[in-house]
Amino acid sequence: MEQVGLAAATTDVSLWSLFMQAGFVVKLVMIGLIVASIWTWAIVVDKTLSFAKARRQADAFEQVFWSGQSLEELYRTLSDRQTSGMGAIFVSAMREWKKSFERGARSPIGLQMRIDRAMDVTLARESEGLSARLGSLATIGSAGPFVGLFGTVVGIMTSFQAIAGSKSTNLAVVAPGIAEALLATAIGLLAAIPAVIAYNKFSADAGKITARMEGFADEFSAILSRQIDEKLQSRQAAQ
Repeated sequence: MEQVGLAAATTDVSLWSLFMQAGFVVKLVMIGLIVASIWTWAIVVDKTLSFAKARRQADAFEQVFWSGQSLEELYRTLSDRQTSGMGAIFVSAMREWKKSFERGARSPIGLQMRIDRAMDVTLARESEGLSARLGSLATIGSAGPFVGLFGTVVGIMTSFQAIAGSKSTNLAVVAPGIAEALLATAIGLLAAIPAVIAYNKFSADAGKITARMEGFADEFSAILSRQIDEKLQSRQAAQ
């Protein structure tokens, strides 16, 4: 008879049984943490693919940019496309360049400032896109264990109340309630640990890609500065 009771108690300690036996608040905490974990992995997959795409596009653009193709020809090729990364920075700078010269720009300093500002705005937008949803990973990574701990505390309180009501301290009575309470902390850690790792990795990757774009913007700004001087000198000589 005791063996049958022990077998039943063992069956009741399965994860699904622990979840079903938990109180409403603990269940709500567990479900929220499971949803957060799924959201974390969705962000991980999305960022892995998008960062890989950003690196490929940067490599392809740099190869074309430094191949000796004229800036005007490259601008005509990219201006009709939806560009991102270095391509978007290049198009924004060239667009400001062309608009300024069409309106008869005379001050090289003012023109250079407008071009740099256009590239800065585009760079900020691209950097923001790279960092999108990383805040969610940081939130899940920092708050997940505490949310799980909250569920554990509530579960343990409920278990102690049940123990007091049954007036029994038998391990078979205490263990299931404690186990279902600790399950909330386990799920919290399961959601938080991948989120923290992913946040650190993707933040570093976003920083590297942003630094690469900043380097290109600085190099392109120097190239345009030389061409601005040449064009304005040619215009002054013609006058």
